[in-house]
Amino acid sequence: MPNAMSVAAAAPAILRELAFDEPVHPTHPDNSWWRSSVIYQIYPRSFRDLNGDGMGDLAGITHELEHLAELSVDAIWLSPFYTSPQRDGGYDVADYCDIDPLFGSLDDFDALTARAAELDIKVIVDLVPNHCSSDHRLFQEALAAEPGSPERAMFVFRDGAGPNGVNPPNNWQSHFGGSAWTRTLNSDGTAGQWYLHLFDSSQPDFNWDNPAVHLEFERILRFWLDRNVSGFRVDVAHALVKAEGLPNWDGRPDGCSTEGYPGYLAPMFGQKSVHDIYRRWRAILNEYDGDRILCAEAVVDPLSRLVEWVRPDEMHQAFNFAYLHHPWDAKALRSIITDSLLAFDSVDAPTTWVLSNHDVPRHATRFAIEAGLGADNQGVGLDRARAASLAMLALPGGVYLYQGEELGLPDHEHIPDKLRQDPAFIRTGGERVGRDGCRVPLPWRADEPQYGFGAGDAGWLPQPEGWGGLSRDVQQADPDSTLNLYRRALGLRKELGLGAGSLSWATDSEDTDTVVFLNGDIMVLMNMGECESYLPSGTVIAASHPGTGADGMLAPDRCVWLRPS
Repeated sequence: MPNAMSVAAAAPAILRELAFDEPVHPTHPDNSWWRSSVIYQIYPRSFRDLNGDGMGDLAGITHELEHLAELSVDAIWLSPFYTSPQRDGGYDVADYCDIDPLFGSLDDFDALTARAAELDIKVIVDLVPNHCSSDHRLFQEALAAEPGSPERAMFVFRDGAGPNGVNPPNNWQSHFGGSAWTRTLNSDGTAGQWYLHLFDSSQPDFNWDNPAVHLEFERILRFWLDRNVSGFRVDVAHALVKAEGLPNWDGRPDGCSTEGYPGYLAPMFGQKSVHDIYRRWRAILNEYDGDRILCAEAVVDPLSRLVEWVRPDEMHQAFNFAYLHHPWDAKALRSIITDSLLAFDSVDAPTTWVLSNHDVPRHATRFAIEAGLGADNQGVGLDRARAASLAMLALPGGVYLYQGEELGLPDHEHIPDKLRQDPAFIRTGGERVGRDGCRVPLPWRADEPQYGFGAGDAGWLPQPEGWGGLSRDVQQADPDSTLNLYRRALGLRKELGLGAGSLSWATDSEDTDTVVFLNGDIMVLMNMGECESYLPSGTVIAASHPGTGADGMLAPDRCVWLRPS
C-alpha cells in the first residue's frame, strides 16, 4: 500500500510527485558492523609499491591507509599475500601461514593491522581452501608418496581411464581451459595417477572428504584469528566438496546453469556437506571476540541456493553476483534488487552489493562495452559507473568496493600479449584475454614515475598512457572528481545510516526507465533510459554528476539522492 506521500500529475518517464509501496526490506534491528559494512578490496600487488621492485607490498598498503580512512570504509579485504610462486596472482598458496617476500613479512602484516586499528579499519584476509600451489609441502609429499598413502589422501588423486590409465578419470574441465586433470610420473619415470585441479594445473584441489584437511584449515583459521584479523573472504566457497564417484559433467566448467545443465547438478560445486565445514568454521570464529566474519565467494544460482551459504550458523555474507553483472536496464535492476533482498532476508542475512572486483572487467569498462561503444569509450561508461555507484551506496546491506573504482578507473585493454600473466590467457593461447586488465597498478600521483605507484622503472603490469588525469592527487583537488563523489557519498551513507536502512519502491514505476526507491527519508533516482525525466520536489543531497537536478530534470545516465520537501 502507498504511504502518505501524495501522488500528483504524471510527467515524462516518472511521476512528478511519488508514492511508495510498503518496504520490500525493513530496517533490521541488529546493528552488527558487518550487516551494513563498506569493505574495500585491496589487490596487494597493484595497490602501492613502497620498495620500488615493481610489486605492491604490505608496507605500501600501510603507508596509504589514511586515504581509505577518508573514504569512511569499515574494513579492507586483502587478496592473497601468502608465500606463493605467483602463477595465479597468489591464489596458488604454498604456505598459508607466512607472507610472500614479494609483499613483506609477518612483521609488516602486524604493522598493517596495528595501523588499521588506529584508523578504526578492520582487516579481512583471503582464504583459498579449495586448492593450493603445487609447490606446497603437502602436495610435494603427496607426489613423492605411493597411491593410497595418507599423503596422497590430502588431495584428489585417481587412476586414469582407458588402457593403462591413459585418459583422465572424468571429463571435467578447468576454469582456465583444458582438462581439470594432470597426470603424474612415478619414481621410475612411468606414467602414474592423475590429480584434480579445477583451476590451473599448478593448483591441485584438496580432498575435503579427508578429516586431516579439515584440521589443517582449522589450524590456519586460528593462526590468522590470533593475529587479530576480523574475518575471511573464502575463495570458491562452493567448490570444496565433490560428488561421490566424480561423475562426468557436460555443463559449464564453472557450474553456472545452462539449458539442460542446472547448476545444482554440477558434481564439483554446491554439495550439501560443504555447509558442515562452514558451520564448524563459524563456531571457531564465535570463540573469538570482536564479531569476526566469513564472506563466501559462492558462484551459484539461483539466489535461493546462494543464501544457503549465509544461514544463521554458517557464513555472515556472500557476494551477490547477480547484482555484480546487472545490465543497464531499470526493470532488470529493480528485479535483481528485490529478489536479492527477499532471498537474503529469508535467512536473516544482509545482502551485499558489488560492481567490480579482481576477476571481472571494471564497471566503467563493462558499461561502455554494453552500450556498444567499445571498452575505450569511457564517456558513457564512466557516466553510468558513477550513477550506478551512487545508487549502490544508497542500498541497505553491505557494500564491497574494488581498489581504483573510486577513481573511475577503466580496464587496461591494450596490454601487450608478452606482458600478460593471467593463467586463463596462457592456458587458452590468448583465446580468453584474462583478468589482467582490471589488475593494473593504481595511479597515485600524476607527475611521478608509474603515476606514483612505485619508484622503480616499471610495475608488474604496465599502466595505460594518460592515467595521470585519473591519479588520486589530481582527483583530490577536483571537487567534481569521481574520488570526491565517492568520499561524499560514503560519508553520507554512514551519517544517514543507509546501510542499516530499508527499501521501498516507488508505486507504479515498474514500467519506467528510472529506478526510484526510498531508504529512510532519502529518495534515490537513477535514469537508465534515453530521455530526461522529471524530478519530484525536494533537495538534492548527492548527485552522480555536477549540477544534476538543478533544473528539476534528471538526465540519462545520472543518479541523485533527494530529500523530499
